[in-house]
Amino acid sequence: MTDAIEAWHHYMHSRDHAALEALVHEDCVFTSPVVHTPQVGKALTLKYLKAAALVLGNDSFRYVGEWRAPGSGILEFTCELDGIAINGIDMIGWNEAGQITSFKVMVRPLKAINMLHAMMGAQLMAAS
Repeated sequence: MTDAIEAWHHYMHSRDHAALEALVHEDCVFTSPVVHTPQVGKALTLKYLKAAALVLGNDSFRYVGEWRAPGSGILEFTCELDGIAINGIDMIGWNEAGQITSFKVMVRPLKAINMLHAMMGAQLMAAS
């Protein structure tokens, strides 16, 4: 089985969009901390993941914890944006081929969620 967590770490370091596109399954479901309904499909998942990497992926971004189970893993991250300390987790599920089938993000505190909502909205609009 391909290690989806290692492939995700590779993407976060390299921003290799071709590698990310190969990593995400066609029927992937992305669940955002600020969007009520899950975003279904590869195209929407890629749009959100690329936008999040741009918004959150500054020099302060760090994965600080990692937990794994068969076919899934949780990565805890921290970063700072505009003086706000952000703490969150990426809950990632994958199939036997190592492709990501689900990606759920949770973020705290509320101040960070509100700021991310605005920043992600602007990034998603720019990408459209």
